[in-house]
Amino acid sequence: MKIALIHDWLNGMRGGERVLEAICELYPSAEIFTLFLQREKISPALSRMPIHTSFIQEMPLVFKVYRYYLPLFPLAVEGFDLRGYDLVISTSHCVAKGVRPAKGAFHLSYCFTPMRYVWFLADDYFGLRRGLRRALLWPFFAYLRHWDRLSSGRVDHFIAISKNIAGRIEAVYNRRADVVYPPVDTVFFHPAGKKEDYFLVVSALVPYKRVDLAVAVFNRLGLPLKIVGTGPLAKKLRRSAAANIEFLGWISDRELREYYRKCRALLFPGVEDFGIVPLEAMACGRPVIGLGRGGLLESSVPWTENRSRPATGVFFYRQEIEAMIGAVKLFLEKEEDFNPEAIRRHAEEFDRRLFQRRFQDHVAAVLKKRRQG
Repeated sequence: MKIALIHDWLNGMRGGERVLEAICELYPSAEIFTLFLQREKISPALSRMPIHTSFIQEMPLVFKVYRYYLPLFPLAVEGFDLRGYDLVISTSHCVAKGVRPAKGAFHLSYCFTPMRYVWFLADDYFGLRRGLRRALLWPFFAYLRHWDRLSSGRVDHFIAISKNIAGRIEAVYNRRADVVYPPVDTVFFHPAGKKEDYFLVVSALVPYKRVDLAVAVFNRLGLPLKIVGTGPLAKKLRRSAAANIEFLGWISDRELREYYRKCRALLFPGVEDFGIVPLEAMACGRPVIGLGRGGLLESSVPWTENRSRPATGVFFYRQEIEAMIGAVKLFLEKEEDFNPEAIRRHAEEFDRRLFQRRFQDHVAAVLKKRRQG
């Protein structure tokens, strides 16, 4: 079969791009279609693939302000010419699943979430709570929600990254989705060395990640905190942070692995669709202090007094300073209860090779079912 892989955009190596990389290993003769590309910011494995971009690639300042081209994204993804491709696999958190497959082709969507910018995070990204901006942009968001629902009919089969997202797919698209959890590279991320005295955040510095909450908490606690990541909130967060908080910006995967290995715990204050970062930390044997909502409920085991499984972290349940402070203090009290080897074994349940086998078996099963009737 001739296979097309559709991905929203390629301007970094986050969880979604790690998933695409793993899928490319399964289908090395496939070709990638994406709205825009910064080749220098993706892995060599992805860069070696044939990659086709849309007209968004040529828009002014696209790499800095691409979110403001969002109303054009449906037109761009619908413009890909997929004639001759038998199998279309979209890895989608925005518009990739709205691609138009050729007649007779099978479209399987591995869905990170229904379009988060218009269903869940419009206020955070575009400030639509009030005022002129809301009045001007709201009609575009109404259009995008309509398009997102309508274009879901172009998908023959949905796979969700978590039960959390399967619920969203049913609520937004009225479609059922199977669940195949995304991968963590447990070969690369593994324990080594000695723990040091700091906590760690690894995140894009954007509003919904709630890195501001971690900064506020550690301003209060005065404990050492290192923050890995870049984004539009970087300057604002730096200005608000006390001297015990260090911003490391973008770092290589090898550097990141060392920070995972040596931290006391990873902080995860946002609501995620699933969340690969906590599993990377757990693969290195380190526990997670996180918000007990969203995908973290499926990837982590919280500490409790009466637990049947080894704990991999501590949860707090309100995105508030006092709630997170309480979780950090509980961790400090129970820190010796967290066994790095047990945490590592838990992460191995999400190993990259297991994902590839499960995903490939799932694709084969749905294609066989299609052939049979």
